Amino acid sequence: MIEINLMTVGNLKSSFLEPGIEEFKKRLNRYCDLNIIELKDELVPKNPSQKDIAALQALEGERIVKSLPERTYVFALDVKGKPMTSTGFAKSLNNLQVRGYSSFTFIIGGATGLSDFVLQQADYRFSLSHMTFTHQMIRLLLLEQIYRAFKINNNEPYHL
Repeated sequence: MIEINLMTVGNLKSSFLEPGIEEFKKRLNRYCDLNIIELKDELVPKNPSQKDIAALQALEGERIVKSLPERTYVFALDVKGKPMTSTGFAKSLNNLQVRGYSSFTFIIGGATGLSDFVLQQADYRFSLSHMTFTHQMIRLLLLEQIYRAFKINNNEPYHL
C-alpha cells in the first residue's frame, strides 16, 4: 500500500478545519496509509527581522530533516515552486509509483515558511496556488488534492 506522510510545522489550531481534515483522512484510508506528522513550531516574535525569520526556519528545518522517513519521495510546498493542475499532480504521483516509489512525504512549513536547506532536500518543490493561504488551511487543501489524485488515477468519478 502507498504511504503518504503529511509533515507539518505546528499543530492544527483552527477547529473549523478539523472536520474537513477528518473527512479526507477517512476517504484516503482505502487508497493509502496516511500519517500526519506534526512538528514543533517556533514562536514568531512581533515584527521579526529577516535574520529572526532565517533563525526560526533553521530550527524548524532541522526538525523536519531529522523526521523525514527513509526512502520517501519528498514534496515541499513552496510559494515559488512549480504550479500543477490536479490531473498533472495525479500523473506525477502515478509516474513515481511506476518508477518504484511507494512512500511520499509532503512538507508544509510553519508561519515563516521553509528554510532553503529544507527546500534543497526536497525532490520536488510545488505550489498549490499563486494565492497565499495559511499553513493550516494548506493541510486541508493538500489532503483534498491527494484524494483527488487517487480518484483520477483509479478512473473513479469525484463528486462531493
